Amino acid sequence: MFEATTIDFAPILPVGVIALMSGAALAAALAGALMRLNGWLWRSLTALLIALVLLNPSLVDEQRDPLPDIAVVLTDRTESMAIGGRSEAADAALAELRSLAERDDTLELVEAEMTRSPDGSLMMDAFNSALAGVPRDRLAGVVAITDGQIHDAPGDANAVDLGAPFHHLMAGDPDAGDRRLIVVESPRYGLVGDPAVFTVRVEDDAMSGTATVTFRIDGGDPVTARVAIGEDTRVEAPIDHRGANVVEIEVEPGPEELSLVNNRAAVSVTGVRDRLRVLLVTGEPHNGARAWRDLLKSDPSVDLVHFTILRPPDRQDATPIDELALIAFPTRELFAESLDEFDLVIFDRYRRRGIMPPLYFDYIARYVENGGALLVTAGPPFAAPVSIYRTPLAAVIPARPTGYVATGPFRPELTDTGARHPVTAGLAPPEGEAPWGRWFRRIDATPLGGETLLQAPDGGPLLVLSHAGDGRAAILLSDQSWLWGRGFEGGGPDAEMFRRVAHWLMQEPELDEEHLSAVVRDGQLEVQRRTLAQTAPPLDIAWPDGSGETVDMQAGDTPGLFTAEREGRSTGLVRLRSGDLTTVAALGPLNPREYSNLVPTRELLTGLVDTSDGGFAAIGEAGDTVLPQWRRTRADAVHAGRSWLGLKRNERFIVRAAERTPLAPALIVLLIILTTLGLAWRREGR
Repeated sequence: MFEATTIDFAPILPVGVIALMSGAALAAALAGALMRLNGWLWRSLTALLIALVLLNPSLVDEQRDPLPDIAVVLTDRTESMAIGGRSEAADAALAELRSLAERDDTLELVEAEMTRSPDGSLMMDAFNSALAGVPRDRLAGVVAITDGQIHDAPGDANAVDLGAPFHHLMAGDPDAGDRRLIVVESPRYGLVGDPAVFTVRVEDDAMSGTATVTFRIDGGDPVTARVAIGEDTRVEAPIDHRGANVVEIEVEPGPEELSLVNNRAAVSVTGVRDRLRVLLVTGEPHNGARAWRDLLKSDPSVDLVHFTILRPPDRQDATPIDELALIAFPTRELFAESLDEFDLVIFDRYRRRGIMPPLYFDYIARYVENGGALLVTAGPPFAAPVSIYRTPLAAVIPARPTGYVATGPFRPELTDTGARHPVTAGLAPPEGEAPWGRWFRRIDATPLGGETLLQAPDGGPLLVLSHAGDGRAAILLSDQSWLWGRGFEGGGPDAEMFRRVAHWLMQEPELDEEHLSAVVRDGQLEVQRRTLAQTAPPLDIAWPDGSGETVDMQAGDTPGLFTAEREGRSTGLVRLRSGDLTTVAALGPLNPREYSNLVPTRELLTGLVDTSDGGFAAIGEAGDTVLPQWRRTRADAVHAGRSWLGLKRNERFIVRAAERTPLAPALIVLLIILTTLGLAWRREGR
């Protein structure tokens, strides 16, 4: 507490009125002086005394408590500050400011931190929060301790009216070099089967020339290429499946590196299928033909081409050709010219009738082995000599007919493999609910490999799936599945099962019998491993920070599904391997903004420093930290020098007590006025 004495005025009349009256009196006195009238001096003195009385001055003695000034310190705690010894240098600068506040009773510190954010280093959020409770008339200054890589610096620094200096203490070595990979442009979606085109650029502060870049898709085998440093490079990546296709890009280390984190980038392109083209060939009219047609037409993403053989060459009748509402089966157009345009080919109760030569069946077999999809729904003709198994198509059909057709009611059931396979897993009716409806005919056959998912009670196969070269094939050994669609005896899951079969045939990853997938939810890594085996191989995890671990996957309630969970470490891509399967998952953003540029800079905060008359100091890193001196400066003084920074003194206080003494007592002033008037009259009377 200290005492202060001031003069205070409490005007009896408005100050403007007092000034007007005093001005008029002085003007009259001045005119009298110019006219050499007697008494003008005493009349002027009288007018001034009257004005003094009207102003009512007082002498005020106050007991004051000084209020400390407040300095706001913003400390960068984001990922880029972990590079080198930046964090240690920031801690040293913060400790120096704390020591200054402890030594100076007129200074307080308000501390705030810039924390990690998916959007990078956000200083203004911490800045506004810290200033919200600080009176601006007590603000001594704002000190930002950061490497300068701020991602929300105000575009117009003049809009930030601090009324106090803003100082930037830059941590890190501004002359350090670093190599980084930048994704300039990338698509969000791509058509399955078509390449996605995106643009990347390699930047290097230490060299020019070329660098080796490695590409991986969904954690697969790497592909390398040489690219020019500092130039945009167009990259094409095939979109193989629906959903997320993660393209990893990594550039080799440069001669100088601050971190290898920004040498990697990733692009996630969501694969979407164009309209699926399905060719359905029905060998003869039957009850299930319309069921297959309705099932495929119900999917708006399917373009269906359907042919039904109504009048084969071996059927003769007397109907004139020009009266038939039929067209010739376009075998050449379908199976020689346009076969590769279809995503799926279905033969429904087809038999050999001389319509298609054996060469065309060979074309279909090659189509499957080269990545195509074939579904055969067998009826009695499959067991007869006219079976399509007796063509080159036998190379890809996963079951060989025995020649026997079993008739009589039976209920289809899942095999042990079917209970684990994603195509049929979870389709069985829950315990206590009605079983699936019955079928009445099946074609006996011997599986030739692949997996049998559906069987009759006697063990005879009903649904067999297999891989054939790069493609896939499936066979349904009954023409009675349409009964499920009609709801006979409660029906069955025909729509869902055959939807899954079609997508498995078109190689959708989520329906693969051996599949590894991972997602990140709320920072928790969740991994799923689908396998037909009884146990899953251990899971190898490579975290973004370079560490790794191996964990055992745990079986869940769903047969064939194994899971593992781990708390995420660091930010970036985590690589996962289980047996021969690999995948990747993103912890945080795929390309963290925080790592886009790690070189310390003063440019982003220069506007705030200059407009507030603040200062800048490069404090270096741990082991080489150079801190500025701190001074308390007057409000109208310079707040920064060559090796020092200043915090403004605002000299704010609280008045605890006050004593007022009038400087113009009414009686005394009245006597003085009467005296001056008497002197004026006496002077004028001479």
